[in-house]
Amino acid sequence: MAVLKVKFTKTKRDKLAQILWILNWVSVVSGVILFSLGLFLKIEIKKRNEVMAKGDVNSVPNMLISVGVIACIINFLGGKICYDCSDANKFSRWKLVMLPYIVCTFCFTFCILVGALMCYTMRNEMEESLYLGLRDAIKSYKDTDIPGRCFLKKTVDMLQIGFQCCGNNGFRDWFEIQWVSARYLNMASKEVLDRLKSNVDGKFLVDGVPFSCCNPSSPRPCIQYQLTNNSAHYNYDFLTEELNIWVKGCREALLDHYTAIMRSIGIAALLIWLFELSVLIGVRYLQTAMKNILLLGDLEGESDGWLLENSFVETAKYNINVIKNLGKANQISTVSGMNDPNIDVQNTNCGKTNVTTKSIPAA
Repeated sequence: MAVLKVKFTKTKRDKLAQILWILNWVSVVSGVILFSLGLFLKIEIKKRNEVMAKGDVNSVPNMLISVGVIACIINFLGGKICYDCSDANKFSRWKLVMLPYIVCTFCFTFCILVGALMCYTMRNEMEESLYLGLRDAIKSYKDTDIPGRCFLKKTVDMLQIGFQCCGNNGFRDWFEIQWVSARYLNMASKEVLDRLKSNVDGKFLVDGVPFSCCNPSSPRPCIQYQLTNNSAHYNYDFLTEELNIWVKGCREALLDHYTAIMRSIGIAALLIWLFELSVLIGVRYLQTAMKNILLLGDLEGESDGWLLENSFVETAKYNINVIKNLGKANQISTVSGMNDPNIDVQNTNCGKTNVTTKSIPAA
């Protein structure tokens, strides 16, 4: 029994073909939107590439860009097919193409759904990439004289100012690394030498943060050195007073930024997927209705259109059997004990001795 069978008149078939022609052109625009969203996300990731570790963070934008390009091509072809389907004579040219086209389009719409879901599952990969990338960038903050890393100080400073954050997980990350370049340390100072000797690795560690961690909205002048020393500052309590530096880590700030972008892109991709699926269903009805009208022979009469010719279970069983039997027609059985399929075929009389021969006439 056909699934969701609908009866179409000549007028309904023509209107359906015209509507689908318009919707396919709208789908071309949706493909451009998908491409643009993927390109936008790729550019946003590229902007912070210096503070991200290499990983699969580009898989989502690459997926969206590829799907957007394919959407434009498929829907352009679909518009041409639907336009010709308003004429039964022109439909005969596409009769053998439409079913493979519908199957390919169904797989393509599934890719859109996968791309939309990937926008919501990318958070863990993004978080790990940001954690490792920010950790390495902060460690190289002092290396302003080393080629290849001299730009990281500016990158980290602009990041902390722009996203109002400090450190990787928080401002305490700066306490654990030497972020002051050795060229700016006074080696004649006893305090500097004592700090270098007190550290196992010989690093100059201070309970301070770079200037880019300062919060300009704070009414108090920025305290960026000796943050944990209450006696170093007047009327200051490290444990109770709100610090006038950013307390939010840059990893969390960037993760929130990219999560908001990917959530918006995911919603847009889901809406496009629903739209593409509805267009595909319409094309399936048009294909079955036009196929049946050709079988009936009455081009002006009514015809049935359906989503599936048989039930879901029967269709699934049929497709599974088709997959199982693929290639069996060309296989030769080598199992012992199998009968020869040609064993019962009668032999010709080419081996008999009583076959009459024609005499050759004498010259």
